[in-house]
Formats: sequence, C-alpha cells, structure tokens
Amino acid sequence: MTDSRTRRAKTKNRVELLSDSAPWEGREIDEFVFFIAVERGLSTAYQLSVRQTLDALMKWMQAGKRPLDDLGTDELSEFLTARKAEGLEASSLRICAVHLKIFFRWLAGKGRLPMDPAEPLHSPRPEKTLPETLHAVECARLLESIDTGEFLGSRDRAMLEFFYSSGLRLFELCGARLENLDLQEKFIRVTGKGNKTRIVPIGAVACEALFHYLAVERPALVKRRTSSHIFLSVRGGALSPDRVREIVKERAAKAGMEQNMYPHLLRHSFATHLLEGGADLRVIQELLGHADISTTQIYTHVDQQRLKSIHKSFHPRG
Repeated sequence: MTDSRTRRAKTKNRVELLSDSAPWEGREIDEFVFFIAVERGLSTAYQLSVRQTLDALMKWMQAGKRPLDDLGTDELSEFLTARKAEGLEASSLRICAVHLKIFFRWLAGKGRLPMDPAEPLHSPRPEKTLPETLHAVECARLLESIDTGEFLGSRDRAMLEFFYSSGLRLFELCGARLENLDLQEKFIRVTGKGNKTRIVPIGAVACEALFHYLAVERPALVKRRTSSHIFLSVRGGALSPDRVREIVKERAAKAGMEQNMYPHLLRHSFATHLLEGGADLRVIQELLGHADISTTQIYTHVDQQRLKSIHKSFHPRG
C-alpha cells in the first residue's frame, strides 16, 4: 500500500512540475487528465481523446484571445460550431460536448470557476445513417480471393473468415485469445463493451480456416515473448486495430473491390445477412453484444431498404 501511494505521489509531482511551465489553461488540462486517469481509472485511449478536445479548445481560445474565466455556454457552442466547420461529424461532436461537460463540471466542482458553463450545453443530435453492408457474394469474393499458400495468407483468410462469421467488434477480434477459443464446439468467449462477457458461435468454414492457420502459420510467427492472442503480427505481437484495417483494405484491393473497405463492414454484413436469413433480432442483439435492442434495430431498416431496392428494380411499376 505504501509503495502504491509513493508511486502515485511521484506521478502527481511529475505532472505538477510539467504543468508549471504551461499556461493556466494547460495546467488545468494536465490536472484533469491526471484526475480521470488516477481517480476515475479511465483508459489511455479515453484520456487521449479528452486531451485532444481540450487542446483544440485551448487553441481556439488563444486564437480569439478568450480567457477561460470568460467562457460561457454561448462561447462553447461557438467552439462546437467551429469544430463542425472543420469537418467533424455529429458523432464526434457529441463526444466533444461530453468532454466539455465533464471538464467544466470538474472545474466548477473544484471552485476554479464560479459556475459550470457547459451544463446547459446541448449535444448535437446524432445523424441517423444506415450502416453500409456487403452482399453475401461480395463477402465470398473477398474471402475466397485470399491465397492461403502465400505468406500470411492463412492468417488473413482465417482472420476475415472469423470476423465475418462471428460479427465481433474490431477490438474484440484483436483481443481474442487461444484459451477462449473452442474449435471443437465452434465458439469463442469474448469480453466486449462494459467488460461484459458473451459466448459467440463460429461457423464451420471459419473454424476450418482457423484450424489451418493455428496448425500451419501461427507457430512460425511465435516469438519468445508472444502472448496467447490468436492473430499475430510478423513480430510475434498481437495485431493492432490499425494493422487490421490496413489488411482489410489491402485484401479488398487485391480482390478488385473498389468500394471503401473497413473491418466494421464485415460486422454490419454479419448482422444483416443473419436478419435476411430469418434470425430473430434478439439473437442478433446477443451475438453483437448490444446492451440495447434499439441499437440492433437499425439492421431492420437496412433490410427494409434492400427490399425496397429489389421492388424498385424488378416490379414493372417499381
């Protein structure tokens, strides 16, 4: 316990020393990021996201010569409007608004500001857009174009077959481990959002591809410090989300697919094809790991759009 407190005190002192040379607003940002890291235990990725928002706010303030003490709700709304003009989508703007709310609530709670200017701030409404999907024929084209005889071909084929068969999120796929995989029973145990664990079945074709990769190619990628992650890089480490995105784009390009390809497209396609095949929406919700059925219901709209398109194309008066 003493060692833990000592390390924490040293880290805090280090942050405060770094902050001494920063502008007042910069010191506040440093302290707040330290607070959400240590007191709230939020992830490094979330800390970085918050800092990016607050750094952008500070630059905007400096450009307009606006002191932090004079910021009100109108000024924060202007900042979000400026971010929108820079090209930020509604979903990103909503995240920015959340960052502002928790930052200024913390400042007001510490007595650094007389009031919380972000409390009445309205978050931008999310745009209702339907997810993109691939046709089943396009999925087959992508997967079957991968030559398992070439270097890393077995890994990439197994990974994309697994992705499309299970509908995992990208971070779930990257974090998938051998001890949670059962190829005989054809399922994997994954930990998703909110640290919730679920069992996801894997199709026969994906299981065959995984078995081949694990038997033939993965052993050659293992290094002395390799962990139990299923999908490995050439250096023996777990594949990063960015590298998986690159692989999907590279494989799609080799397959001659011109549309914008990204990993989540396979997750969307997984859900849509299940729905088209008659799967119950509650089952799809469970497989995707959605906490709320309303999140899953967007795929019913995708299916309706498909039916309208077919009607328009083939009905004589469509």
